[in-house]
Amino acid sequence: MRKRVVVTGLGCVSPVGNNVKDTWSALLAGTSGAAPITTFDASAHKTRFAAEVKGFDAAALFGTRDARKMDRFTQFATAATLEAMQHANFKIDESNRDRVGILIGTGIGGIITLLEQYDVLRERGPERVSPFLIPMMISDSAAGTIAIRVGARGPNMSLATACASGTNSVGEAAEMIRRGSADAMIAGASEAPITSISMAGMNVMTALSTRNDDPQKASRPFDKDRDGFLMGEGSAILILESLEYAQARGANILCEFTGYGTTDDAYHISAPAENGVGAAISMSLALENAGFKPADISYINAHGTSTYLNDKSETAAIKSVFGEQAYKTPVSSTKSMTGHLLGASGALEAVISSLSILENILPPTINYETPDPVCDLDYVPNQPRKATVNNAMSNSFGFGGHNATLILSRYK
Repeated sequence: MRKRVVVTGLGCVSPVGNNVKDTWSALLAGTSGAAPITTFDASAHKTRFAAEVKGFDAAALFGTRDARKMDRFTQFATAATLEAMQHANFKIDESNRDRVGILIGTGIGGIITLLEQYDVLRERGPERVSPFLIPMMISDSAAGTIAIRVGARGPNMSLATACASGTNSVGEAAEMIRRGSADAMIAGASEAPITSISMAGMNVMTALSTRNDDPQKASRPFDKDRDGFLMGEGSAILILESLEYAQARGANILCEFTGYGTTDDAYHISAPAENGVGAAISMSLALENAGFKPADISYINAHGTSTYLNDKSETAAIKSVFGEQAYKTPVSSTKSMTGHLLGASGALEAVISSLSILENILPPTINYETPDPVCDLDYVPNQPRKATVNNAMSNSFGFGGHNATLILSRYK
């Protein structure tokens, strides 16, 4: 019999707050994290704004020496982990360190370090490249760095499924606990992709909004006038534990992990299947995994990127799975405020879904002004809504056709 898995701690660094409390307050206030880019000169780019993390001081958190050995995505992940562990009152020592694992996803990894050191190579020669280049840029840098810092010796890995990385990481970490490979997992994802080349690459794919005159209105999921997504950055971490382990240590249980599904469209490297078939199967698998029916879902945190194809196909997928119940189930995209954290987006949205259950509040989809006939569900427009949230579904879809769905539930 598989073990029950519960959530006992949450941590995040986001474009609207450098911790969970501030992020949640900003989301309920409908605050956008969009602003002109400050980390590089974006004047030549079609899109000159993004959802950057603001006021994050890694040197103050970790000391200058340690901070310099971490790429920005690892800094974010470490900060979010420490918050989540503190929130869970989770201690690691000799008694449990071999049964605590880490699974932290990322879509890109240490791209900032890679680009910086490529400039050093080009301008100053190969002997001047930093010896920390490789350990800082590799995708498993966050998971390895955090293991060293907190002393966790259980399963440790990174997972990359593009923009589904965070959701897959939480889901696979929970499966490790379910099958008995660990008693607890530090699970989530991190991303720091706001670089000149990342923005350029997304622009030439016409994936990004170009509303340079009004960045805070740029991300408008499911709105008829959407024109692309808002690039974001940050990290989110959940502490997952087997129910028995959490109870034995007297943990405060926030909610329960109940369902997980993951598929691939096998259709196109960057565009979703137009009818949302892969996403629909992912949602159906998560419902089956949880033992739920569509009517059991109180709220869906959508992938909702604000691109024409994604929002259309996700809406079609929800209708395919939920039938008439789709029109009775509230759906919102918090990317309207946080932007799209790429590989970290699903982890942040799992944190947000957990908070929706705890607080019985649905965060809004802001900038929803003009309904789209092909996106005709209840998107919780512009204002948060009080509602009883017993079971929350969270969707993530990524380039390569990756689909992942989580279900989190009120603990009973």
